[in-house]
Amino acid sequence: MKLYFVKFFSWYILFSLTVLHFTYAQQPLLLSDAVHTGLNNFQAIKAKQHFLNASNYLLQNVKNDYLPNVVASVQQNYGTINGLYGPAAPYGTLGVSSSGPVFNSQEWNAAFGSIYLVSTNWEAFTFGRKQSRISAFYAQVQTDSADVEQEKFILSVKVAGAYFNLLAAQGLLNEAQANVNRADTFRNVVMVRTLNGLNPGVDSSIANSELANARLLLIDAISNKQQAESVLGQLLVQTPVSYQLDTTFFSNIPSSFASTFNPINNPQIKYFNTKIHQSEKQTVAIQKSILPGINLFGIFQTRGSGFGTQYNASLPGNYSKNYFDGITPLRSNYIAGISLAFNIMSISKIKQQINAQKEITEAYKQEYNQTFTQLENSLLLADERIQNTLQSFYEVPIQLKAARDAFLQKKVLYENGLATIIDLQQALYIVNRAETSAKLAGINVWQSLLLKVAASGDWDLLWQQIK
Repeated sequence: MKLYFVKFFSWYILFSLTVLHFTYAQQPLLLSDAVHTGLNNFQAIKAKQHFLNASNYLLQNVKNDYLPNVVASVQQNYGTINGLYGPAAPYGTLGVSSSGPVFNSQEWNAAFGSIYLVSTNWEAFTFGRKQSRISAFYAQVQTDSADVEQEKFILSVKVAGAYFNLLAAQGLLNEAQANVNRADTFRNVVMVRTLNGLNPGVDSSIANSELANARLLLIDAISNKQQAESVLGQLLVQTPVSYQLDTTFFSNIPSSFASTFNPINNPQIKYFNTKIHQSEKQTVAIQKSILPGINLFGIFQTRGSGFGTQYNASLPGNYSKNYFDGITPLRSNYIAGISLAFNIMSISKIKQQINAQKEITEAYKQEYNQTFTQLENSLLLADERIQNTLQSFYEVPIQLKAARDAFLQKKVLYENGLATIIDLQQALYIVNRAETSAKLAGINVWQSLLLKVAASGDWDLLWQQIK
């Protein structure tokens, strides 16, 4: 009894795990999940997010330009201090800044020396020049942020479009398979009647041709489905598989088509708007780059030397080679001041930069106007398509019922010798066309709504109805 219970319990656990696995495997990929997957995986969005992060870092960097420069230096040297009357200006090379008395001949006496220095320089007032640079970099951040949102919106629309296309391809594949089954049944009926001498032999040839044509359409439907799976897989950054999709879109249509959005709120339009704004801020930054700056500066310096204060031609031995004598601070100086610096030639240098930036701004405005016009036209077309697809959705059931009734009638008439094979073949074609139209009617309505979403930028119009 105990062994029986253990076996029963083991089989129960195995059965439960199998059912759970089968149930999980059959869970359809919802449109909302597909969009989330695409947004999380798509490399273009990740790349644009990195550009946005870089712009934020650059903005913080330009803000840090307001901080003063503070330099601390510790220098310890060993060398000679021969002096010589005469001008010298080392240009493009390093020079020696030693100071000492002038001897009648070269002396090679050497000792240690040191300099301890702290200097600060702060451009305290720039007449708006630095603020204009901050505004330009902030506009760059806004542009990159709008670019990320635009890419997310475009990808969401693409994923939804690919989802509906694959759903339509799967529906067409099912109808193509049903058409093959119907053509095969049709062929079997014809073959039986032909073998029994009730119909001419040519009817069997026509039936075979109809079945072959149905199989060719099935092959095309399979290819179309595979292509649609590949497109969706690329957008989801996944290896294409045989996706199980939400088939309720075939029978359920959107409950709302109204949107208060204007194309000006479309993420694509917002992106071009930020590019125009950024270019204008960049123009201002270039214009203000010619402004002067008021600098506050200060220096405190301490020096040490192994050469004594009496070191000269009369006392050439007044120096020490001791390291600590050379690095011990002996004399200190400080200086503080204010300066105003202005490059008087900068006006002519940046004139062409300003003209070039203004041309870039005008180019962005033209792109903005072109995109806005296209979206306005697409919005009008979307509303028209919604009305057309809705009418089709409500008409196809009538067409489908009539086609099925006609096929049934022709089939009965043919079996009783009251109709020709051509009549039955025509009825078969009509019922296949009606079933295909019925299968696509609901998807066409959703695709029309998606076109309106893409034109208006109102993603919630679709999102609220698929979550």
